[in-house]
Amino acid sequence: MLEVKNIRSFYGGIQALKGVSIKVKEGEIVTLIGSNGAGKSTLLMSICGVVPPREGEIFFMGRPIQGLAPDRIFSLGIVQVPEGRRIFPLLTVKENLDMGAYLRKDRDAIRKANAYIFSIFPRLYERRRQLAGTLSGGEQQMLALARGMMANPRLLLLDEPSLGLAPVLVKTIFEAITRINSENHTTILLVEQKAAMALHIACRGYVMETGLIAMEGSSHDLSCNREVKRAYLGNQT
Repeated sequence: MLEVKNIRSFYGGIQALKGVSIKVKEGEIVTLIGSNGAGKSTLLMSICGVVPPREGEIFFMGRPIQGLAPDRIFSLGIVQVPEGRRIFPLLTVKENLDMGAYLRKDRDAIRKANAYIFSIFPRLYERRRQLAGTLSGGEQQMLALARGMMANPRLLLLDEPSLGLAPVLVKTIFEAITRINSENHTTILLVEQKAAMALHIACRGYVMETGLIAMEGSSHDLSCNREVKRAYLGNQT
């Protein structure tokens, strides 16, 4: 579904990605783990066209997408839920969801998508008329994920969905990600600091260090790797 080949991306004169290559197959959850500043978020933004790579290639469903405008990439079915939620605080929960579906024309499909979202996040249904800015942090993260799903993504890019959440809400978010993948057949590329939880729900993973892919493998193999345990799983071996 997605193939990133040797991309190099920059912020001004600072090189953030130094030749990164990854693959995501249809139906998978693939996770990117690594320390802050490793380049994980930059990789997502390069895929979305927000930080266009200066070198390398990006293919989605077999066609090149590097150089396309972000809105064009979005229209192909690549949807990012960015770090920090970035909801519309002065709109209601329902209006935020409507914004996620603004490119969709099939009213019946949108109603079904709303019903599905509310089945995953019943708390959002309870607060559907409430201003989004008055929600708790966990509820705002639910809304950000739900709004992304309303766009009917083929590939969902999730950037730190557990950031700043209490453990019980982190569990809710990860359960939702798993349901979205298994029930809705949505392919997911997940950037996450909680490496153990990310590897638990993912099929495969990549470890990023200073703009490079340092390691890749199945989630099981990465979870058992001594260096991954030491650096990211809080486990000394």
